[in-house]
Amino acid sequence: MRSIGKRVELLRVVAHPVRIRILDELLKGVKCVSDFEEFLSISQPNVSQHLSLLRQYGVVDYYMDGRLRCYFLKDPIIPDILEVLKKDYMEELPAPACCPVTKKGTYPGERRR
Repeated sequence: MRSIGKRVELLRVVAHPVRIRILDELLKGVKCVSDFEEFLSISQPNVSQHLSLLRQYGVVDYYMDGRLRCYFLKDPIIPDILEVLKKDYMEELPAPACCPVTKKGTYPGERRR
């Protein structure tokens, strides 16, 4: 089980638009740097920096195919994280009964002043 610190670190590493797009592509299968360059429209060194960070934190790994580095997902939680991020929620959660917005009820805990 991951510590809270490791979970926060993982979310921090994943939380970048380019890295999320990279991870979305890796859900489809193995990709090399040139594959990412084409669809991301960013330079090879920039793609490599993002992949290096993801690899450093154990999110992805690669194998060599000749001179190509072929990247793949390694951390099993990534598909779940990406699935949650893609969900479209129609409404917010309801306010609690003790909420000043609903003007009903009282706070169930002990009040501290």
